[in-house]
Amino acid sequence: MWTFGQQFGIQAISFLVSIVLARVLLPKEFGLIGMISVFIGIGTSLVNSGLTQSLIRTIDPDQEDYSTVFFFNLIGSIIIYWVLFFVAPLIAAFFSQPILIEIIRIYCLTFIINAFSEVQLTRLTKEMNFKLQMTIAIPSLIGSGLLGMFLAYKGYGVWSLVWMGVLQTFLNTVQLWFRTGWMPSFVFNMAKFRYHLKFGYKLTLSGLLDTIFTNIYQIIIGRFFLPAQVGFYTRADSLKQLPVSNISVALNKISYPLFASIQNDNVRLKKGYKQIMQMVIFVVAPILVIMGVLAEPLFRFLFTDKWLPAVPYFQILCLTGILYPLHSYNLNILNVKGRSDLFLKLEVVKKILVAIVILVSINFGILGLIWGQVVTSVLAFFINTHYSGKFLNYNAWQQIRDIIPLIGLALVAGFFVWWLNYGLSSYSDILRLTISSFVGLLIYLGLSLFFKIESVDQFKKIILRK
Repeated sequence: MWTFGQQFGIQAISFLVSIVLARVLLPKEFGLIGMISVFIGIGTSLVNSGLTQSLIRTIDPDQEDYSTVFFFNLIGSIIIYWVLFFVAPLIAAFFSQPILIEIIRIYCLTFIINAFSEVQLTRLTKEMNFKLQMTIAIPSLIGSGLLGMFLAYKGYGVWSLVWMGVLQTFLNTVQLWFRTGWMPSFVFNMAKFRYHLKFGYKLTLSGLLDTIFTNIYQIIIGRFFLPAQVGFYTRADSLKQLPVSNISVALNKISYPLFASIQNDNVRLKKGYKQIMQMVIFVVAPILVIMGVLAEPLFRFLFTDKWLPAVPYFQILCLTGILYPLHSYNLNILNVKGRSDLFLKLEVVKKILVAIVILVSINFGILGLIWGQVVTSVLAFFINTHYSGKFLNYNAWQQIRDIIPLIGLALVAGFFVWWLNYGLSSYSDILRLTISSFVGLLIYLGLSLFFKIESVDQFKKIILRK
């Protein structure tokens, strides 16, 4: 409950703030942040270093474990910041955008700020204390969102986005430092460091690869196209991630420490994995299908006409969003089993595949690149299920068999939404969105009850606490 409260609260507030900012700022200003997202992601992956994941799966970590990881992350964040500080001019020259020099040097201060609270957050996650996490995250977001909107209306442009990000990290860190009651001891245990590093460094390398290739589309679009095109792409991708993040990330946050506690019971792991996977697809699939069908009135209503070029990008990306939870949960099984080596191996294979697809699809422009993402997402699903399928005796085809009915019902509902939206094309956007989405969800739920979809009963049990 607290995790979903935090996730939905954060997404709702972020969404409202993004609507206001999108109406005030220009697409190219969002594009500038999109250009450096890969470097921000790389820095974040290095700061986290995978050692915090090792702490979560360690049965009884002590003060020395936590303190050792804390000081390693802190020192690492300072080194990473100064590296990016000095290479900022090269990055700006690559994109032919001189303003990126100062943006990088200020925005990347979040690495150091975040390093002060990463272990505190890890402790809360390991203890499954998600209530405190929610009461820390939401006020931080509200404060930073208010600052971002104020600066945007005052004409600060892209800097409203920069300072908003810095303030959110600062407020979050200050609260975690003082409200968790944990402080590091001045100790660095080399034996414990080696223990966590043995597991964590592979996750770090995997995270780096994932970050680079997740953001590689912003790099390519930013290098060969206009900044506004990066803005359209990032806007489409962030809206696609809205339902995916709300459901998938929230459950992933719970499932990892939960599955870690039963890591040696494959029967329970398989049952829990199957239930969570089906529940996520049950919710995410119809939402993404309906949003994709209603993309044009949705973008015009939320962000105004200037963002309509992002509509075709968004509709294609919705296809990848449906498969996203499956990637995440299959890889989680490897982490739970302590097989970060296999995790890294799969990431290398997938990134080679992505590079090949990009080299082919870039010849067909931005739309070709985005369709290439759909292809790689499908292929990555079969790669990700290779080892987890063996561990749980639950291979890719078995997983597909369990989710196809849910996706099929979502597509049927989407067809009715398309037909109804077409008939209402002469009416206002808000009326089209309200009526079409309501009818679509009603049809989906009705079909789910008629065909006795298992996820319906699972949600009933959760709501009724039975």
